[in-house]
Amino acid sequence: MFEGHDPYLVALSVAIAILGGYTGFGLAARIRGTPDAGHRVLLAGAAFFLAIGIWTMHFVGMLAAPLPAGTAYLVLPTIISFLICALVVGISLFFVSIGEPSMLRIVSSAVLLGVGIASMHYVGMHGLSGNFTMTHDLGMVALSVLIAIATAYGGLRAFLARQGGVQLALSAVAYGFAVSGMHYTAMAGMHLVPPSQGSHHHIEGLTASSQILSLVVALLCFVIAAGFLLSLVPDTRKKAAAQTDDVAAFSEALVSETAVASATAPPQESSVAPISPALRPGPLGGIGQPPRAPVPRLPVEGADGTHFIDAADIRSVRADAHYTKVHDGTRERMCPWSISEAEAQLDPGLFIRVHRSHIVAMAHVTFVRKEGDGAIVELDGPSPHRVPVSRARIAEVKARLGLARRHA
Repeated sequence: MFEGHDPYLVALSVAIAILGGYTGFGLAARIRGTPDAGHRVLLAGAAFFLAIGIWTMHFVGMLAAPLPAGTAYLVLPTIISFLICALVVGISLFFVSIGEPSMLRIVSSAVLLGVGIASMHYVGMHGLSGNFTMTHDLGMVALSVLIAIATAYGGLRAFLARQGGVQLALSAVAYGFAVSGMHYTAMAGMHLVPPSQGSHHHIEGLTASSQILSLVVALLCFVIAAGFLLSLVPDTRKKAAAQTDDVAAFSEALVSETAVASATAPPQESSVAPISPALRPGPLGGIGQPPRAPVPRLPVEGADGTHFIDAADIRSVRADAHYTKVHDGTRERMCPWSISEAEAQLDPGLFIRVHRSHIVAMAHVTFVRKEGDGAIVELDGPSPHRVPVSRARIAEVKARLGLARRHA
């Protein structure tokens, strides 16, 4: 398969596929827990780096191949091959990023992506132009398409797993070798046949030499390497959020211990007059507001006005700037309350704030799994969805689910 290929360029092509996969999957892993606008940016970034990695790997592999002297690259098929790659990657990631996709949707997206990758390869191959005729072994073509579909399926599973650290690196390595294997399998089935004696193949259309293609590929390699290095930079905002959650959890624990100590201490006479109910702090910290009981409904905005959703139907509440998004198990709708006001209004016996930006209804939790420094929980409904849990809230969530005992 690699006979006559430049081994250094072959190794570079595999490395580019791995770096592109790591960067793309790394961006995809951050989609959960970000606002809707962030979803679109991260999804576009993931599709971009995956497509660039596949396409660049393909043409590094082409430069590594022993092609006849005077071979040129037709510009139009070369550009079309990249557009095919970017389009199918973007569509496939979009389909599997909507809610929790079914197995049928994952398989359908994998077939679409695999056929798209194979189409990109063969369109790019037929962008070669020179004094030869290109033929393909049908068996190797079919095998390369199957490898592309299997690669696409594995890549989409890695996308949905939203893994980090070692798992992400292993997924990227497997993905890089699989994409490269598809390319070199197809190359093994390609044959360049010299034209018959006396005939001459005429090149039509705008062409680019191998030197020009090398410059373009070098630039894209730099982009992929830069994206990979940037993906390794720690997210300071995430660390700050984790520290904020730790401080909040410590404060709550301290308040709880103080309340327990006050309740168990013997009564003592005090010269301080009791605070009037009208002057007691309200749930949002305001003075002059009497304590409010949890409300049974939350307002949500619709196209025709404001509706109200029963608290029993709420699965989760997610912060979105100064407002929140309420999920009823089917879809999210905007609520004019802030996350703090929603937390104050909801029954603390039924709802718990599992993250600085998320509140969940514990009765609807159907799945919990540790992920990175935190965890995720899945909530039931016609469209199940997952919510991140901060490190500081894991113990509380487990205790509420009966998975661990609270320690005083």
